[in-house]
Amino acid sequence: MAASQKVSIVTCFLNVERYIEETIQSVLQQHHTNWELLLVDDGAADKSTSIAKHYAATYPDKIFYFEHDNHQNKGASFSRNVAIEKSTGEYIAFLDADDTWLPNYLTSQLAILSQYPVAMVCQATEYWSSWRKKNYSDVTKPVGTTQDKSFSPPSLLLDLYPLGRGAAPCICGTLVKKEAIVKLCGFANDFKGMYDDQTLLVKLYLHEPVYISSVVQNRYRQRPESLVHTSHQTGNYKQERRIFLEWLKVYLKSQPVQYPEVDKLLRIALLPYHSPVLYYLTKKAPQKAKKWIARVLPGTIKQYIKQQQKAL
Repeated sequence: MAASQKVSIVTCFLNVERYIEETIQSVLQQHHTNWELLLVDDGAADKSTSIAKHYAATYPDKIFYFEHDNHQNKGASFSRNVAIEKSTGEYIAFLDADDTWLPNYLTSQLAILSQYPVAMVCQATEYWSSWRKKNYSDVTKPVGTTQDKSFSPPSLLLDLYPLGRGAAPCICGTLVKKEAIVKLCGFANDFKGMYDDQTLLVKLYLHEPVYISSVVQNRYRQRPESLVHTSHQTGNYKQERRIFLEWLKVYLKSQPVQYPEVDKLLRIALLPYHSPVLYYLTKKAPQKAKKWIARVLPGTIKQYIKQQQKAL
């Protein structure tokens, strides 16, 4: 049944005149044709506004343009929530205005939702660098857990970033039942940083079954001016991570069902912020000592240590 139902595609944009047309074209080329595209202008000051308006005028029954009062910048979370509220489809897909889909993306995702009783499907993602130069390599990154399997709560919260070690799904590789998003109140409106998508994903991990797919039909454009790259370059990453983790702590405490294993991982994640000395002594210092021993000790002693460890 899901294979024939309507998908609302949410694309928020801010100053992406170089990329947005390619993004829209990738939607127009989808084999699954029962969709609507909601373009939310988050205060763009370049030609991306006129490009979006042009497509909305050209495809008035399929593509819709929205902007905030006085053309304000409200952030991705707020903008996505606006689009979700305006949407009319049974399913919600997210496609940032610099990313693209291959033509069979929606068909593939909907087929999985037809087969499995889950609220969200997450694909692997192509980290797309060759758009800049042909000799740049593209890398396929699967979601960092067992592939082609459904997961019950709160498994993915334990397995995946930002609490677990596995790679998180890219938002452009997710398809979600609208009713699940509405029930969980969508994204956290006050987030404007790089963790905005995580405010919805962690809610879904905590409350809904999710399917992880090894299929890869979405492209996550790698560019130096992106939010993630900029956050690392400016040194804001650690602070943005802390803000998210503190938000998650409050959110988890407000939930009727508590998971001690999740709380434990969150305490570990917050350790460098709440107790930096303890974090260094328990995490960083042992790692440095291990590297020093590996570099300095003669090979025979290293071999002896390994033998003793095996014997224990």
